[in-house]
Amino acid sequence: MLITKNLNSVHGIDVYTDSGEYFGKIEEAILLNNKIDSWKVRATPRSYLSKAMPSAKGVILPHHHVKAIGDVMLVSRSAAPSFMED
Repeated sequence: MLITKNLNSVHGIDVYTDSGEYFGKIEEAILLNNKIDSWKVRATPRSYLSKAMPSAKGVILPHHHVKAIGDVMLVSRSAAPSFMED
């Protein structure tokens, strides 16, 4: 059974990697030919994005990295930029 969601309902939901790390928050969907092409994900203070890219406000995440959308969005860990922790 296919379950659909209204795009308005996903604005602001939390994004997590499939390894359980908090990634950021959905800011908007980017459409191409009436299909979701990518997602604009905002970096928040405690997110993986703000640690990996401190000066960035967010990233554009291609839709093929999305594994599931429900109460949260689950994305592939390979979508996350890598960084060295001090």
